[in-house]
Amino acid sequence: MTLNNVVAAVALLIALSWIWGSLSVMQRNYDLQKDLELKKRQLQLAEVETKSIEFENRYYQTREYQELAVRNSLGLVLPGEKVLILPDNTQAAKDADAKLDSSPSNSVVEKQSNYRQWMDFLFGKNSQNIGD
Repeated sequence: MTLNNVVAAVALLIALSWIWGSLSVMQRNYDLQKDLELKKRQLQLAEVETKSIEFENRYYQTREYQELAVRNSLGLVLPGEKVLILPDNTQAAKDADAKLDSSPSNSVVEKQSNYRQWMDFLFGKNSQNIGD
């Protein structure tokens, strides 16, 4: 325990405390910057939503929308237009749709590993399917 050792230890403690303080300030600045960026994104999102609502309100005030709304709610048509009312699907049509949905062409293809897919690609296993 010489004076030089004590001075070196005190200098080391001061340096470590300075480094620790700098790191804590840098972390705090990073957190504040992250919060600021989040607030900026939220502000941009709110501005976009506001503009969207303004455009929507302007559309609701147009004659086009008013005409469509009146025609839709009252069932009116323009001269020359015809209304086509379709009946509900029959059971046979529903069965045919279900049969199409369960056909093998729509079924899920067996999932191969990434390695097997690369080997098939590199060695041309699927090339004959492309030429057909």
